[in-house]
Amino acid sequence: MTVNQAPRVKAALPRRLHHNAFVVQDQERTRAFYEDILGLPLRATWIEVSGNLQGESYCHSFYGLADGSALAFFTFANADVQRSVYGGGVPKNLYHHIALNVDSEAQSAIRARCVAAGVKSRDIDHGYCQSLYVTDPDGLIVEFTVDPPEADAINAWQDRTARQTLDAWQSGDRHPNNDWRRHAG
Repeated sequence: MTVNQAPRVKAALPRRLHHNAFVVQDQERTRAFYEDILGLPLRATWIEVSGNLQGESYCHSFYGLADGSALAFFTFANADVQRSVYGGGVPKNLYHHIALNVDSEAQSAIRARCVAAGVKSRDIDHGYCQSLYVTDPDGLIVEFTVDPPEADAINAWQDRTARQTLDAWQSGDRHPNNDWRRHAG
């Protein structure tokens, strides 16, 4: 049996994201961006000693989302360790990012705070969501999405067709299937 023929397994899904972690250069710069500009509250800061990195000290901060999950950030006390794990952010393109769902009012407020702080942002209407992309001081891209009114219908259609569409892609079919997209982007 090939992978394409394997039966679809109905596994228990994770309940929610706990956290998504990144390494940053400066915890205060990160706090100012995520808390003061984006509006994510600092929920926890742990100072610990790593069992994986020969007992090196590190700071691990968490910025909360409404469902209890968080974006988390590491910084290491030892400059050599910090250099070895800090990638200088991710490539500055929209394809490597984390996306967070917000309502239109929250998205507008984030956009306004970014403008006031001189943080560049970019809007893209994907059809299945309206997105605001911002880049943090370490080059990490955060997308804030607003679902359209027809999100339930879009999600139901994708639930029915996602596997067939993926199989078509794997077979070389490159025909777009996003009829909800209103603008190029």
